[in-house]
Amino acid sequence: MTIRRIHSGGEFEKKAGYCRAVVAGGFVHVAGTVGQGDDVVAQCKSALSIIEAALKEAGSDFAYVVRVTYMLPDATEFDACLPIVSATFGANPPAATMIQCGLIDPKYRIEIEVTAVLP
Repeated sequence: MTIRRIHSGGEFEKKAGYCRAVVAGGFVHVAGTVGQGDDVVAQCKSALSIIEAALKEAGSDFAYVVRVTYMLPDATEFDACLPIVSATFGANPPAATMIQCGLIDPKYRIEIEVTAVLP
């Protein structure tokens, strides 16, 4: 099996020893991704932009995402992200999970992880 690793240059990739995405077995596994911004909405949009770039580099896109996990330190903030994630996945909604948990740094309000298939 061929395995391809995609790096985005994020600050934690080198520190924690991981890559943004791995393409293997017809799947694209995108690592948990945080975004930049002052609030959960800005960070959600930013994280999805980073994920979109990784999917594109892998040869996939949001239409082929089969699973998404949202992680937030405060679950009540997820409501503000619903219009963004709904617009992102549109007519192709993936299986989804939302987890309330601590993130690597308190400044982060959301982390998003996806798995997609290759078209």
